[in-house]
Amino acid sequence: MSGISLDPLDWLPHRSPFLFLDTLLHIEPGVRASGEWTLKGDEWFFAGHFPGRPTTPGVLLLESIAQCGAVVVLADPRYVGRLPLFGGVENARFRRQVLPGDTVLVECEMTKLSARGGKGFGRATVHGKVAAETEIFFVLADAT
Repeated sequence: MSGISLDPLDWLPHRSPFLFLDTLLHIEPGVRASGEWTLKGDEWFFAGHFPGRPTTPGVLLLESIAQCGAVVVLADPRYVGRLPLFGGVENARFRRQVLPGDTVLVECEMTKLSARGGKGFGRATVHGKVAAETEIFFVLADAT
């Protein structure tokens, strides 16, 4: 993995406030990646979700998994100049709340990759306990 950037900004087109990975921990191009997302408590969604009991929306946990999966694909030289776009989710499960101050470990492993798209399995955990897990599907488009 020597020489591979662990900065999500180097891999993803996403930017604040829609970047849900702070750092990458591991990248195995075309196979798997992991990263972390720390919820500080001042994120834009906490004010309305929910007042008095801030909780990270489950769909944003799914998005963080998809972003981690996008890194897996974009780090693979076969997909230079491509952009993975969300195609769907299956079997999504939410197991625990993610609260301000939590650091989420986000992991995604590709189970199928082709020239047109693929699928993977990902999970988001806090302190070793699963918060969300899902199968993700994506299509590949030209980045420009």
